Amino acid sequence: MLWGGGVVLIAWRSPGLITERTRPGPGTLEGYGEETALYALPGLAHWVLAAVDRPGTAWWRPMPTPLHALGLLTYALANIVVIWAELANPFFSSAVRIQTERGQHVVTTGPYAFVRHPGYAAGAAFLVASALALGSWVSLLPALFFSVALIRRTRIEDAFLQQNLPGYTHYAERVRFRLLPGLW
Repeated sequence: MLWGGGVVLIAWRSPGLITERTRPGPGTLEGYGEETALYALPGLAHWVLAAVDRPGTAWWRPMPTPLHALGLLTYALANIVVIWAELANPFFSSAVRIQTERGQHVVTTGPYAFVRHPGYAAGAAFLVASALALGSWVSLLPALFFSVALIRRTRIEDAFLQQNLPGYTHYAERVRFRLLPGLW
């Protein structure tokens, strides 16, 4: 429900963003193509493994209730951060590219005032939190792989924006951290 409400709100506030996220325009450095395997396959594996990781299977071990609770809380917070980032940034693309046709500029409001890539920060926590919320130890492995892939993507996109988006280098000097304030 949280995710669905976010999609409706984003479609209302920034209709061009839905199109950009589903069908990015020209000049894509990374997004769709062979790189999709880095993101889609671990995501799919996570959900499949979480679905089959149930009592009675050879690898199943119960997860402590506090980890379930932590997973649910983190999952909800990750969704909220992604929605907040998409509302603040009408250029929140699924591809690494400069959206010249949409007048892309540096966004410094919302969560972008604290970190340069809040969507990737929340995305890296999203599947790990989901594995905990679902009580699935085995789905943690692809979730962690997905998180590492997003951290890789953060490095690529940040370097690309510093070279190609006017004003981004100045913004990066002011907002020093890419994903987590005080850490990286």
